[in-house]
Amino acid sequence: THHIHLQYYIIKNDQVFHSIIPILKEKAKEGVEVRVLADGMGGRFLPKKTIRQLRAAGVKVAAFFPPVLGRLQLRINYRNHRKIVVIDGRIGYVGGFNIGKEYISRDPKFGYWRDTHLKIKGSAALGLQIRFALDWNYAAKENLFLRGEYFGEEMEAERLEPEEGTVGIQIISSGPDTKTRTIRDNYLEIFHRAKDHIYIQTPYFVPDDAVLSALKIAAASGVDVRLMIPCKPDHPLVYWATYSYAGELIEAGARCYLYENGFLHAKGVTADGLVSCYGTANMDIRSFELNFEVNAVIYDEEATKDLERAFLNDLPHCREIT
Repeated sequence: THHIHLQYYIIKNDQVFHSIIPILKEKAKEGVEVRVLADGMGGRFLPKKTIRQLRAAGVKVAAFFPPVLGRLQLRINYRNHRKIVVIDGRIGYVGGFNIGKEYISRDPKFGYWRDTHLKIKGSAALGLQIRFALDWNYAAKENLFLRGEYFGEEMEAERLEPEEGTVGIQIISSGPDTKTRTIRDNYLEIFHRAKDHIYIQTPYFVPDDAVLSALKIAAASGVDVRLMIPCKPDHPLVYWATYSYAGELIEAGARCYLYENGFLHAKGVTADGLVSCYGTANMDIRSFELNFEVNAVIYDEEATKDLERAFLNDLPHCREIT
């Protein structure tokens, strides 16, 4: 009823986005403020005609680090890998899904697509709103922090109305614009504190020395460390690098699984049934240092156990690497 903020690394020019466009146009016509932010590489195949039509309908569109010459993208690194949706400041989404047919299992190349996305209601959506606003301000040169209706006391009072259940959520982000590798450091904290088990799902596993050492030490200390990776490579070189690091974990006593029911794109960690961290960051150096990422840390047993059940339900579709 007030605003729709969409931010994606990839927006494909296919039936998924085509099904969303009429809704965005209709909402803009109703007076809802609609903003769409795509990464300059992941959204490079959006036709200029489509963008012009959206803007003509009142939808604001911006690109993060756009191409310089047509679709030629000289900046391969420093991509905005975040996937954020905020609706009316009260509902937020974050996780692995982009906008494209493969993400709803409609691309024969990948088949079934296994991903994890979080829907967040309440005050934690403010963290995603702030993250979106920072990226939008940079890309679109429009300072949303001057708009009281997005961050003012009235919106805050409405957002904090009591809801069923209270779950502690912390929105964390990282990128090459800061020296602090917040998401990577958060993973390290989780791994060092784990006493019973650590479950990891990631499409790419290329950790730095600190993360790899933390997991090897945990496994050697008797913590049940389990890593789940896809069996289908979408990037062959990264795939074989993932295998290499998985081998080191196995030698330390961890267990590693290949997901064989399609492509595994979920990005997250759970530990001890107490804390979980899911979002856009892969367990790799690129996500730690070169990409702009955002994760949600969930400090809640019930929500964490839901995510752990999803992990355990995936195990029958896996082959263990030995």
